[in-house]
Amino acid sequence: MEQEQLFTAPAELFLGIEFGSTKIKALLLDENQQVIASGDHGWENQLKDGFWTYDLTDVVTGLQDCYGQIKQTYQEKFNQPLTQLAGLGISAMMHGYLAFNAQDELLVPFRTWRNTTTGEASRALSAAFHYNVPERWSIAHLYQALLNQEEHVSEVSFFTTLAGWVHWQLTGTKVLGVGDASGMFPINEKTKNYDEEMAATFNHLAKDHGVSLDVLQLLPKVLVAGETAGELTAAGAKLLDPSGDLLPGVPLCPPEGDAGTGMVATNSVTPKTGNVSAGTSVFAMVVLEKALQEVYPEIDLVTTPSGDPVAMVHANNCSSEINAWMHLFKELTETLGLELSYDELFAKIFPTALTHEANVGDLLSYGYYSGESITQMAAGRPLFVRQPDSNFSLGNFIRVQLFSAFATLKIGMDLLAEEQVAITKIYGHGGIFKTPVVAQQILAGALKTPVTVTQGAEMGGAFGMGLLASYLPKARTMSLAEFLQQTVFADVQETTVEPVAADVEAFKKYMTVFKQGLAIEASAVKNME
Repeated sequence: MEQEQLFTAPAELFLGIEFGSTKIKALLLDENQQVIASGDHGWENQLKDGFWTYDLTDVVTGLQDCYGQIKQTYQEKFNQPLTQLAGLGISAMMHGYLAFNAQDELLVPFRTWRNTTTGEASRALSAAFHYNVPERWSIAHLYQALLNQEEHVSEVSFFTTLAGWVHWQLTGTKVLGVGDASGMFPINEKTKNYDEEMAATFNHLAKDHGVSLDVLQLLPKVLVAGETAGELTAAGAKLLDPSGDLLPGVPLCPPEGDAGTGMVATNSVTPKTGNVSAGTSVFAMVVLEKALQEVYPEIDLVTTPSGDPVAMVHANNCSSEINAWMHLFKELTETLGLELSYDELFAKIFPTALTHEANVGDLLSYGYYSGESITQMAAGRPLFVRQPDSNFSLGNFIRVQLFSAFATLKIGMDLLAEEQVAITKIYGHGGIFKTPVVAQQILAGALKTPVTVTQGAEMGGAFGMGLLASYLPKARTMSLAEFLQQTVFADVQETTVEPVAADVEAFKKYMTVFKQGLAIEASAVKNME
């Protein structure tokens, strides 16, 4: 009889959870930052009453499902229940708007980053602050509600992000990591806190519209990486683990946004490093050596989890259209009686993009599922366009979908190049890089910069959040950058792809066609209701 293998339970356990746009992920790390259990839960936003939203009951359901999977794996591996954690961290998609009254009641359904309904507020605040305030930012949502004379504005006592809300439910504390906070309201680089002058300006603007408020009193408290952000309460432990096995008292690190966890997960928190996170949306984060000379609506100024300045280029749309086509291809293979998983489909179909024509066969694609502020689209209409004599091959088709996924990002990154922002390394992470080389090579050609993918990069933000939780007991003796470089990534395998001259030229030509074709997308938005 074969003897069952026994494992010794780790001395310390750190849990990172991230609420992404289409999936909630959780990773349990040991004291050596190795993954020992994982959980995931699929979900989708809903368009209700003109706003993209998620129901908060679905947030709790997903949280408990992910933790339940972690708990089951731990029980099976170590033959004992999971009762104690040494650290815990919550991350989620940045920005958006969760507003509460003095009784902690939600005033309006959660408005996510995906909404492009705040254009008027974005323009007004950017002009008043002399600082780019994107449509996604929480303060833009609040000001737009004020401009729209929504009744709930006079009742707002507190507003936060999704990560801030989940953290609040677990700990009872209304705090936020500086990286996520920098997507709510502008941060002063020196104080690593909300900019008080801009806050005063906002208060004056609100008063001009008949509303008296102090915005600094409505925002969550700002914390930097390494600071303790409260402990898991008895109610929080019960929320996470309804069985009651998990003990309260777990220290939590500051809740962060997915941009910050992406930087941590790719070891790109020092100046001249950057990363591209590609999923439902795509964004590049470049840690700056010095301030930008101009204010650009295409570039957000945010921070690392330690509060260092970062230029962020964010496009609302990336892989949704690719995923839609892959779903169609899977339906086709099933109709033909073939059993292929999505991973197998990607592995077989994605590489055809590297057997291509320089002009992608004169094909054109827009994967716009939602509006896109960089290209000034109020809404999304996914489009695929070709000429009668276009070379409509599988390789060209997949290649143009990948070109389209990174095209809007390219517009903002070109502005950083004009500002002569130094970038020595770009790290790629997210599911689009799971198939080796393909998306990595196309992105390298788009940015004219080497793109590196580290081992485990597809683990993404949940891994980054787990690292921030495990950094908590180390923060007194080393910086976050030192922790990542010396402890986490010292021996991690990396794969770097250099830009190919033909790809650089092909992407440059495609961008000319892409920009000219935006009129087609704008017409579709206007005429397809």
